[in-house]
Amino acid sequence: MAKLPKFEVTKRANGEFQFNLTASNGETILSSEGYKAKDSCLNGIESVRKNSHF
Repeated sequence: MAKLPKFEVTKRANGEFQFNLTASNGETILSSEGYKAKDSCLNGIESVRKNSHF
């Protein structure tokens, strides 16, 4: 079974949240801007999901 790309939320040293989209081979294919609130970061992920095929 093929492994699907996945989103991961991380916290930067400056306290901002960001998300990365990691391909099935482990390569990061997208890194977001920094978000002050985690909910805003999660909304960014939903926007990418809605506007792409991930």
